[in-house]
Amino acid sequence: MLKYRRNLTPAHHLVRGLVFASLLVSANLVVANDDPLESLNRKVYAFNDFLDRYFLKPVAKTYDWLTPKPVDDGISNVFDNLGEIKNFVNDILQFKLVEASTDVGRFLINTTVGIVGIFDVATRIGLEQNEEDFGQTLARWNIGSGPYIVLPFLGPSTLRDAISLWPDSYTNPIGYIDHVPTRNTAYGVDIIDTRADLLETEKLIQGDKYTFIRDVYLQRREFLISDGVVQEDDFTADDLDYDDPPPAR
Repeated sequence: MLKYRRNLTPAHHLVRGLVFASLLVSANLVVANDDPLESLNRKVYAFNDFLDRYFLKPVAKTYDWLTPKPVDDGISNVFDNLGEIKNFVNDILQFKLVEASTDVGRFLINTTVGIVGIFDVATRIGLEQNEEDFGQTLARWNIGSGPYIVLPFLGPSTLRDAISLWPDSYTNPIGYIDHVPTRNTAYGVDIIDTRADLLETEKLIQGDKYTFIRDVYLQRREFLISDGVVQEDDFTADDLDYDDPPPAR
C-alpha cells in the first residue's frame, strides 16, 4: 500500500482541495455520481455562487491586493494553529494517539515560539500537520456519508459532514470570545483570508463548475478519511496520461 503524507490545513480546506483536484484531473480519475439531490443542490449552488461573485470575491481581491504576503501568511497560520484543537479532539475520538501527540506538540510550539501561531515553527522542525474533523470521526465509526448536499453559504458537504459541523464548532476557540464584534470579525477575517488564497487555485476548475467542485469534494473527503492510503492496484503510474485531456462532463 502507498501512504501519502499530508500537510493539509483547516483554514485552507478548499485551497488544498483544488490543488488535489489538479492531480485527479491529470489522472483521469472518475468519481461516482452520488448526488441524488442534484436539482436542489444546483439551486443552492447558484445562490452561493451569486454571493461569492458579487460580494465575497471582490472583498477577497481587495484584501489580497492590500495585504503583504508575509502578513497574509501569518494570518493564515494563526487560524491554522487554532484548528489544531479540532484535530486533536478528533484524533482522540479516532484513537490516533500518535497523531494526537503531534497535534498537541504543534499547538504548544506554534503558540509559544511561533507567537500565537503567526509563525509555523512546528512544520519547520518536522512536525507535520494533520487534518481531522468529526465527519472523518463518524466515518471511522462506520457511519455512512449520506447524499452529497450543498449548504447555503457553506458550500459542498455530505449529510454526515453537515451534521459534523455542529460538534466541530465546539472545538473552535473563536466561538468562545464573549465580545460579539470581535468574534464576528475573527470569523470574517478567516473567511476572507481563505477566499483570497483561492483566487489563483480556482483557475484549475474545468468544465461544469458545479460538477467539478462536487467531484473534487467527494474525492478529497475519501482521501482524508483513508488517511491518504490508496491501493497500488487502484492507482498506478499507468493511470497517468498527460497527453489526453480530461473527459468532458
